[in-house]
Order: sequence, then C-alpha cells, then structure tokens
Amino acid sequence: MRRVAHPGVVLRRHLGLAGMNASALARKLNVPPNRVTSILNGKRAITGDTALRLAHFFQTDPEVWLRLQTEYDLYVASKQYSQEIKALPTIGAGEDASRGCTV
Repeated sequence: MRRVAHPGVVLRRHLGLAGMNASALARKLNVPPNRVTSILNGKRAITGDTALRLAHFFQTDPEVWLRLQTEYDLYVASKQYSQEIKALPTIGAGEDASRGCTV
C-alpha cells in the first residue's frame, strides 16, 4: 500500500493558498483553535462536523475531506494489522458467501 499523508497535510496546503493561519481558519469555522492545529499536526482526525465546515469554507465537498481521512485511517490500520489480518481465514470454496452478507 502506498504511503498516505494525514489530511492535515492537505489542509495545510489549502491554508497556504488562502494565505491564512490556523487561528484565522478556526475563527472562520467557529471551532476551537486546537481543533485546527491538532489536525494540521496529524494528531486529530477530520470528523463529519469538521468536514462539513471545511467543505463550506473552501467550497469543496465534505466527502473529499472524509475520503482523505478514511484513506489515511486505512493506511495506518493496514500497516498495524496487515500480518494479523492475512492470517485470518477467508470464506472457503462451496460456502455461501451471500448468507448474512449484504453490502
């Protein structure tokens, strides 16, 4: 799996393009400054609430911000649990994969 950056890296780029700092963005989003700085420092995840606020301010879709977070979370989980998960069984030939499996 390719290395995936924390969404804070993307947010930092957006801030740079907007010529803003974290405190100014926090004021615009009506959130505590530590929420923005924690995201920028890779210490906090982007939640649905934050994604909606960022999308509104930067005129993007909230799904963009949540997708960045999900990709990062999966990257971290893959690094942490990949060996354990590879050792788990999979559904065998002849087993009914559709029973109880609705996606």
